[in-house]
Amino acid sequence: MMTIDFQKLDGLIPAIIQDALTNKVLMLGYMNEDAYNKTLETKLVTFYSRSKKRLWTKGESSGHVLNLVSISSDCDHDALLVKVNPQGPTCHTGADTCWNEVNMQQFGFISKLESIIEERKRNPNNSKSYVSTLFSEGINKIAQKVGEEAVETIIEAKDNNDDLFLNESADLLFHFLILLQEKDYYLQNVVGILQKRNV
Repeated sequence: MMTIDFQKLDGLIPAIIQDALTNKVLMLGYMNEDAYNKTLETKLVTFYSRSKKRLWTKGESSGHVLNLVSISSDCDHDALLVKVNPQGPTCHTGADTCWNEVNMQQFGFISKLESIIEERKRNPNNSKSYVSTLFSEGINKIAQKVGEEAVETIIEAKDNNDDLFLNESADLLFHFLILLQEKDYYLQNVVGILQKRNV
């Protein structure tokens, strides 16, 4: 059982709401002990509204509830990290987050690479760009490159040179990301399908 110090801030403690899947911080709210207990009981995140002076379950009017995944307390036991599965946008403005950010999964450097590929697709002015050239040659050339890199990866997988195998794997992934964007998709679309299969 978690120890939570509700008395330190006159009965209210900050609750940081984070998407359990994307790790994006969605909002900040406040809980008193009743809101905390109701959240645990209903599995719907409930706050204490300082303006309405009552308990308030997120989404009670909009339907955009926050389904509870987990709650943890910080080292001083006076702040909560609440991980959720949001049903729709979190902010009252209609934005995904209260910081007006898009709540998308991030894949570290892969997401950065996707942004570079997207920029090359949208602004193909740089004739020296390999990616821009591939986009200008169309779907057949891009698909052909994915096929070539897949074959080379398989060949290196059957050999004992790990360096060559990893390099060919990188080439395959890079060209696959280009193919996805040629089809107007991103890695997140593929990951989403895998997540649905994992239910």
